Amino acid sequence: MTSRRSGRLDGPIRAVGVVVRERNPEIVAVLERLRSLLEGRSISVVVEEGDDGSAGAAPQFDDSSTPLDLVIALGGDGTLLRAARTVGRSEIPVLGVNLGRLGFLTAFPDAELDSGLNAVLSGQALLDYRFTLRGSIEREGEVQGDNFFALNDIVVHTSGAARVTPLTLHVGSGADQEEVGSFSADGVILATPTGSTAYSMSAGGPIIVPDVECIVVTPICPHSLAVRPLVIPASQELRIRSLDPESGHQVTVDGQVERGLAPGEAVVVEKDERPIALVRLPGQTFFRTMRHKLNWAARPPERA
Repeated sequence: MTSRRSGRLDGPIRAVGVVVRERNPEIVAVLERLRSLLEGRSISVVVEEGDDGSAGAAPQFDDSSTPLDLVIALGGDGTLLRAARTVGRSEIPVLGVNLGRLGFLTAFPDAELDSGLNAVLSGQALLDYRFTLRGSIEREGEVQGDNFFALNDIVVHTSGAARVTPLTLHVGSGADQEEVGSFSADGVILATPTGSTAYSMSAGGPIIVPDVECIVVTPICPHSLAVRPLVIPASQELRIRSLDPESGHQVTVDGQVERGLAPGEAVVVEKDERPIALVRLPGQTFFRTMRHKLNWAARPPERA
């Protein structure tokens, strides 16, 4: 079955949830502008409860409010990732308004709030469906605790002092499971195409176009010149296990949620069946964003 990759944001928008990076005078001013624009169109606004912008916990909305038709993230990519955890697997679209430096996943900056919001509410906005990763921790074939989900990446690394750790990677499940190999590194990043432009890229991983359904395995500072990033079909199940029986490890989800990984446990990662719908405006393409935000293959200035 072919996964949805794009669509159009249609249908009435009656209620909007807002996730904020933090509460400071600048963001409060943008929030009030946003509230005024939406309520002026008879759209109810529900702001996340709490005011600390904590990255560790997903934002919470008042359950008594009207079901949300859209969630707006005021901040940068980190805020958008928090908002994505809010909508979870409900497929409520997420619109990012960039108040940070990079904002690779956001639709427009706060300077374009009026025109950008008008385009969204007038039916011009498009949706990009980005697949997510579902992770779990396994011990002797039994899942420990709840699943966790990532739009960008799931990272396995040592806890405490930074040091090289031996890891092994298996691909496949059941009788088809195969060991890819073992390596020593500071850790390993399992990234979606969406996350390929984040931590994975900084660690030397490739940039993957969002339409490509794959998982990028990027070792962090591997202790060997023979170990390189690996691109694996998204249909495969991945399993990371530590080879050090004495070492405790950490699992970090989208750079925000942390879980411990005890000796003898493995991290199992696979593609989740439900995507996250990100809102973008017409003309906003992946390659255009890559050139503008990352200066990819920027031409040197012409000689006078």
